[in-house]
Amino acid sequence: MNDFKGKTVIVTGGASGIGKSIAESFARKEANVVIADIDEMKGKQIEEHLNQTGLNCLFIRTDVKNETEIKELITKSFESFGAIDILINNAGISKFHSFFDLSVDMWDEVINTNLRSVFLCSREAAKLMKQGSCIINLSSTRAVMSESGTEAYSASKGGIAAITHALASTLSEKGIRVNCISPGWIETGDYESLREIDHKQHFSNRVGKPEDIARTCLFLAHPKNDFITGENITVDGGMTRKMIYEE
Repeated sequence: MNDFKGKTVIVTGGASGIGKSIAESFARKEANVVIADIDEMKGKQIEEHLNQTGLNCLFIRTDVKNETEIKELITKSFESFGAIDILINNAGISKFHSFFDLSVDMWDEVINTNLRSVFLCSREAAKLMKQGSCIINLSSTRAVMSESGTEAYSASKGGIAAITHALASTLSEKGIRVNCISPGWIETGDYESLREIDHKQHFSNRVGKPEDIARTCLFLAHPKNDFITGENITVDGGMTRKMIYEE
């Protein structure tokens, strides 16, 4: 039995990287996949490719910084498939700036793209979701560990982890589960160009791949895992648990 067949899944930022892998994974499980992304060319390419292979995909151009476009995304998704079963808040940007050069506009761009979009998409989708639906938010290990110059990004990802358990509480009355994934180093570019030292930084002895996050989404979204809510799962090959001393 395919537990995702006919289910409607919205993936924000689904036209590339981790989001693309998530969208393709649910499509292969025969879900109705809605890709929401600002990149119209990539989004339409994925839509066409998946539909040509007999899978069901709809691309809706969406700027997640724009409340009106988010409302239109949710409305169009519901009108197209008659339900919204799974929302995956993946859209985000990783722009790093020197702290003393970080302007309010730069700060707002990151916060509004990464964090405010989670609030808006979840609010609008939850209005139409039924009992048994779920929301999955993509945070980052940078919510709990940092490098210099990542203030806006780290703040946004920390906020995503926090809003996850708040939403899990609020939406429990509707029977909607809300969980979070915090990826570590997930290579979305040329994996073969990575160095041995890159892989050895991980207990897993390898850098992560987008499909590692996609599989975690499938796990959290599975209806049999309905006892998991308000949780943040770190998927980083053990990197944040590794103690590093320089001799």
